[in-house]
Amino acid sequence: MTFGKTARNAGRAIKAIGLSLALVAAPAFATATPAAAPASEAADAAAATATDAAAAAAPVTAAPAPAAPKIDPNDPRFQVAPGKYEPMKPTAGKGQPVDRGIMFQDQYSDTGKQALHMHQAFLLPVIIGISLLVLFLLLYVMARYNRRANPVPSKTSHNTALEVAWTGIPILILVGISVPSVALINKQFTPAPEKAITIKATGNQWYWTYKYPDNGDIEVISNMLPDEKADANGEPRKLAADYRMVVPVGEPIRFQTTGADVIHSFAVPSLWFKIDAVPGKLNEKQLIINEPGVYYGQCSELCGARHGYMPIAIEALPRPEFNRWVLEQGGKIDGMPDAPAEAAAEAPAAKPAA
Repeated sequence: MTFGKTARNAGRAIKAIGLSLALVAAPAFATATPAAAPASEAADAAAATATDAAAAAAPVTAAPAPAAPKIDPNDPRFQVAPGKYEPMKPTAGKGQPVDRGIMFQDQYSDTGKQALHMHQAFLLPVIIGISLLVLFLLLYVMARYNRRANPVPSKTSHNTALEVAWTGIPILILVGISVPSVALINKQFTPAPEKAITIKATGNQWYWTYKYPDNGDIEVISNMLPDEKADANGEPRKLAADYRMVVPVGEPIRFQTTGADVIHSFAVPSLWFKIDAVPGKLNEKQLIINEPGVYYGQCSELCGARHGYMPIAIEALPRPEFNRWVLEQGGKIDGMPDAPAEAAAEAPAAKPAA
């Protein structure tokens, strides 16, 4: 028993000694762990500083400048005719009234040709036919039912078949007229395509100004030529202008118009083209001229004392000649891509190596 008690006492003493050693060692470990952290952070900071220094020492390569846009030299949109612009001479009977003429002028736009065909082939025969029918009926009634030929008047109150006929036939005629008319109106007001050249005409008392937003915002002021100058140029009096509205032939034009003071109206009969110029409102219509030439018109809305002295002269040129005219006016060719000079200037310059 004495030996067992002695062994148990020895075990308790060993446990007490181990616990005491653990309590003494714990603060030392707690103090050593935080000390290691600053050493690790210092090593990371040193590595980062070395990386930044290496990056700063490396040369910076400039970003490549954008390549200049490619232009097809065979594209007629960008070709320029040689020589100097000279106003086109008008052709007698083309784009202007003719002496003793009673019909519409010859048409030089698709819309005008369609409208003229509709008038000549459809509307005019219908109008003449109805007029002759009414005239015949009047003469027949005067001869058949006058007092001498018909002393006893008819007491007929109504005729169903006749009433249906004179109601139904005019309806059919009107429907027949409306179908091509709606198609023509729809064609006249079809919007110009996105890439169409834009020309803005402003009506003033009593002259026109033409602005070309797509060609560098060049502007042309157009006044009537005196009669003696018009005669010298071989142009019709009261229709010739000192500066014409020059356009490319065969291309869609987004034509916009407004009035600077009162209501005007831009009208060119040989193109079947008419659009009002209203102050505070921008009207728009598509114009396409099929043939080169000079086409004359006038303001067709009473606008003051000199309303009759406000002519319109449009000169349609092939695209290379139009481009030449634009450049001579100080403008730029529409659709011509700009060189990326600004982008190249903004590219970062190369830094010298350290």
